[in-house]
Amino acid sequence: MAVKLRLARMGRRNRPFYRINAVEARTPRDGKILEKLGQYDPIEKDPAKQVVLARERVEFWLNQGAIPTDTVSQILLGQGIKHKYAQEKAARRTKARALARAKGKPFTKAERISAEKTAKAAEEKAKAEAEEVKAKQKADEKPEPKAMEEKPKVEKIGAKPEEEVQPEAKEQ
Repeated sequence: MAVKLRLARMGRRNRPFYRINAVEARTPRDGKILEKLGQYDPIEKDPAKQVVLARERVEFWLNQGAIPTDTVSQILLGQGIKHKYAQEKAARRTKARALARAKGKPFTKAERISAEKTAKAAEEKAKAEAEEVKAKQKADEKPEPKAMEEKPKVEKIGAKPEEEVQPEAKEQ
């Protein structure tokens, strides 16, 4: 029989508290328990009252081979109860981080976000430099002659000056 140390939700709506129980692995979250080991109240302000454990019974179940869930494992570590499952998980995590770093991939969400920001900044910088080079080449290729800008106006003989030329309005 595989035993887990698991939380069971109690309390009313929007005011939860949890019991820390030793249960058989195949039972549902709020199903039959083997032993009540303590409670966890996330809403409690006083840290001393937030977690209440029967420490010797928790250590008994851990020595018997009970596997705590991730949340219960964090609660136990917060209370100073060290167990091999937390150490194994930490070792797996450091190994995975080392592999990810060796491949050059981000391991955490923060690393991924910072890598995306640096890549985006480098891309924008390259784009700006390319535009500067393009503008410089364009300016070098087309020198603007001043003589062409100042063309004398040629007036047609018999034409009215531009100010006098107006479209004739149709009368209705």
